[in-house]
Amino acid sequence: MLLKLPTIYIKLPGKKLLDMQELAVKNDIEQLVEQDIEIRERISNMTSIPGVGILTAAIVLGETNGFELIRNKRQLTSYAGLDVQEKLSGTSVKGKPRISKKGNRHLRKAVHLPALSAKRFSAKYHGSFERLVAIHGIKMKALVAIQRKLLELMYTLYKNRTNFDPNFGCYP
Repeated sequence: MLLKLPTIYIKLPGKKLLDMQELAVKNDIEQLVEQDIEIRERISNMTSIPGVGILTAAIVLGETNGFELIRNKRQLTSYAGLDVQEKLSGTSVKGKPRISKKGNRHLRKAVHLPALSAKRFSAKYHGSFERLVAIHGIKMKALVAIQRKLLELMYTLYKNRTNFDPNFGCYP
């Protein structure tokens, strides 16, 4: 025999209810991250990248299953659908190179806003963005390149268990 418990409905305006639910989900994710020491350490490595927060790192880890089946950066960009695909057919047909979009759309969506933030607040990514816009003239193309760089960097930091170094690769 099943007992039917009374359900309590709270009437809240739509935006307020969604904000409360969003906050509850974020708190749940943070609690889950804090419970496991290894995941906490690896997510802290990933969040050392400018623009990447706990939510982004958790989404990327969740969508890639902790990079378990990913063997290299090229496979990761292909899985995310951020790889470049050219349309060629012999000598007569040559289309513009585009990203394939055949991969995980949730992964692409998760790194979009961090790429905007990294472009805005990190000199390294801002310089790369400006250089690509000067060459191609298309801002979204440059932003997709930054998304790919961020995703690859998150993978590298996760696998190597290191923090982000903004001066890495800079010569004196």
